[in-house]
Amino acid sequence: MKALMSALWLVSSLTIGTAFAQPAPPNEAGVTMGHWHLNSRDVEANKKIFVALGGVAAKPGDFDIVKFPGVVVFLHLRPGVAPSSGGTDGTVINHVGFLVPDVQEAVARWKAAGVAVTPGSNERTDQAWVITQDGLRVEILEDKSQTIPIRHHHVHFYVPASVIPEMQAWYGKHFAATPGTRGAFQTANIPGAELAFTKTEAATVPTKGRILDHIGFDVKDLAAFAKKLEADGIKLDQPIVAQPSGSKLTFIHDPWGTSIELNERPNPL
Repeated sequence: MKALMSALWLVSSLTIGTAFAQPAPPNEAGVTMGHWHLNSRDVEANKKIFVALGGVAAKPGDFDIVKFPGVVVFLHLRPGVAPSSGGTDGTVINHVGFLVPDVQEAVARWKAAGVAVTPGSNERTDQAWVITQDGLRVEILEDKSQTIPIRHHHVHFYVPASVIPEMQAWYGKHFAATPGTRGAFQTANIPGAELAFTKTEAATVPTKGRILDHIGFDVKDLAAFAKKLEADGIKLDQPIVAQPSGSKLTFIHDPWGTSIELNERPNPL
């Protein structure tokens, strides 16, 4: 039975292979979830973890990447850039998350592949945690109706309670994120990702320089999108850069310390 389940999982993974290369369709503002950028001390060790979780590895350029439905994980440390100065705990983004159809089945498979997995909180069987050596916290949640082995689910911000409505509204205004809730959490939803907000009394620091250096959103027309942001008083952290591939990128940051890359990709990764 175990061999049969493994074979079925492999067939399912191969069947959805093309889905890994495509972002979710963009919303009315032309926005969809793009990537996480990990300022990784050990690219190969982290790549092994994400491939074991069910991602598809590739190297389209200078970056090693691992593709999942809904997000691409970039694993890179640029020459001259200091390795991560700490994990996600203590930053404005406390963790990120995936959904699987059966947490316990996934955990058993991942442990067999050598991935260290921590049980869910309060003995929950529909939750687990993967924490990399660099300190990236990855929450695993269960959706029994899901028909693919794994997909991106959320980016979870920890901020003071007083700013949660403001943060939810900021992502709604500038990225057309739809407000909502998940249990006790306020959320803002874009295609491919739920942005979730939890109150914390502890001080947090910006993401830049930590293991999750920044998150990335893909947009349809970067020049027009950036022009609208600037009209709303948001400064670009750098001018728009055109890549030889035809892609374009720039960076901004939200008022709470999240570094955000904006990409226009004529050819999705």
